[in-house]
Amino acid sequence: MADLSFDCLDVSPQRYAAAPTLLFRLRIAERGGERLHALALRCQIRIDPGARRYDPAESRALTHLFGTGPGPPHPIQFATVSTVVPGFARSTETELAVPCGYDLEVASGRYFGSLRDGVIPLRLMFSGTVFGIGPNGLRVEQVPWHLEAGYRLPVATWRELIDMYFPGEAWLRLDRRTVDALARYRLERAIPTTDAAITSLLSGATP
Repeated sequence: MADLSFDCLDVSPQRYAAAPTLLFRLRIAERGGERLHALALRCQIRIDPGARRYDPAESRALTHLFGTGPGPPHPIQFATVSTVVPGFARSTETELAVPCGYDLEVASGRYFGSLRDGVIPLRLMFSGTVFGIGPNGLRVEQVPWHLEAGYRLPVATWRELIDMYFPGEAWLRLDRRTVDALARYRLERAIPTTDAAITSLLSGATP
């Protein structure tokens, strides 16, 4: 049976992707001396908000997620991604491409957007299928469910990623009827953009 361990070495923004994406660089070790043919890897990534402190402004901003009750905040699902790792002996490095949206209605996006600095505590939980070479040919086994790795992602890295794709912008999800009403408001008043229409509504001004 393969004796695997996982470490997250680094996380960096991926440039020129179709959508904001973080690249997680993993080191995978096989400590039993066996050469693996391939590894079909699945990784579930969760945010562990109880593993860091928050300043008063961050705590207020996070009330909408965690409330004000006692006890540590519950974990937040961030992403589930898969990759195929080529065969290796002893150890290898691979990258996981993790999409990272900026939808403030999604729990992870709301959490990221509420932080000013520091780190985002992440827990990477691994599963999947190991393909090895045994005495009778190809051998298949499952990646044990208990294998995990932690990583403290700097908030600055996430902000760099978002600014790279959406400089100076944020995203909100609106009901279709609200979008249609905004479009009519813009048309009736010859307002050039949706942003300007919302600003007009907030200020109570009429162009």
